[in-house]
Amino acid sequence: MNVQNRKGERMATTDLQARAVRGDPELAYALLRIIFGTNILLHGVSRLIAGHAAFFAYISKQMASAPLPSWILPPFTYALPWLEALIGLLILVGLFTRGALIAGSVMMLALQVGVCLAQNWQVAGDQLIYVAIYCVLIAFVERNRWSLDDFRASSR
Repeated sequence: MNVQNRKGERMATTDLQARAVRGDPELAYALLRIIFGTNILLHGVSRLIAGHAAFFAYISKQMASAPLPSWILPPFTYALPWLEALIGLLILVGLFTRGALIAGSVMMLALQVGVCLAQNWQVAGDQLIYVAIYCVLIAFVERNRWSLDDFRASSR
């Protein structure tokens, strides 16, 4: 069976299937990036909606046993939801993707330090899933075709 591509050229179905398979890594990257970005964005947005007092109370309870100076939690709990929302939005739309992924990884490092000092190993283990996804997205950032970054690059 033959069909026409976007340029009007006749292509065999097997050629179309081969093209689809070649595009699958970009599709998989886009889906992972979009789903992950949505997750991180909603972490921040839900904390902003709940309000600083609620988030600060929650984090203070979680970090009660951590040997951290008392002055560090208030600015951290103010900044974290905004960082999550911004980083998540950038990842979601694929804008400044590499930088957003690196910023998110640094954010996860800060979170890992805190939960490990609090000896909350369950949360530390759960956070490693996020770290792994950040690392996979960074490692394959050249697959970031369906994004605002790619749109900006192609319009130059």
